[in-house]
Amino acid sequence: MTTAAGAARHRTVVANISLSLDGRVTGPGGEYDMGWIVPHALTDGARSHMTRVTAAATTALLGRKNYQGFAGFWPGVADDDNADPTDRTFARWLNDVEKVVFSRTLTRVQWDNARLATADPADTVKELRQQDGGDIVVLASTSVTRQLLDAGELDRLSITLCPEVVGGGARLFTDGPPSSSWSLTAMSTSESGAICLWYDRKDADR
Repeated sequence: MTTAAGAARHRTVVANISLSLDGRVTGPGGEYDMGWIVPHALTDGARSHMTRVTAAATTALLGRKNYQGFAGFWPGVADDDNADPTDRTFARWLNDVEKVVFSRTLTRVQWDNARLATADPADTVKELRQQDGGDIVVLASTSVTRQLLDAGELDRLSITLCPEVVGGGARLFTDGPPSSSWSLTAMSTSESGAICLWYDRKDADR
């Protein structure tokens, strides 16, 4: 990928998110109503999909809520002998990876290799694209995903489509993003019936 600042190695920006059949990222109970996702996230198929999403990534982008939820759970999983081996691998990756946290309310973050962003997601991604590194992955943050989609800074959408109609709650896609075309590049089905989809933006090498 060539940028206005000169030649730079292309870093793929991936948004990883779970959706219900009716397009929701939360349930009608509010922003923390996501229990319907859990049965579909704890399958071997879903774990394998997450491993594939993160395998080439060296930077993770997190919103405040996701940072607080992840930081409160995953660090301890890394050395938990009773945890699923794939979960332990993911936890170790999370501990080691560069983590960029977007928040207007936090004043500091307490997790190894984490830092608060000083710019908005789109500007931050433009800076990261010009640095050496692997993929840049948005981990389940709806707000960050929306902002990058609006700005045309997403190259790949990793969507786990859960076989649930939740009947209310926030949607990922709302009116406003510019139109874009995507190609289905990979698909797998988990044991719960969830479908793990990879869509690559057709003009991602712009």
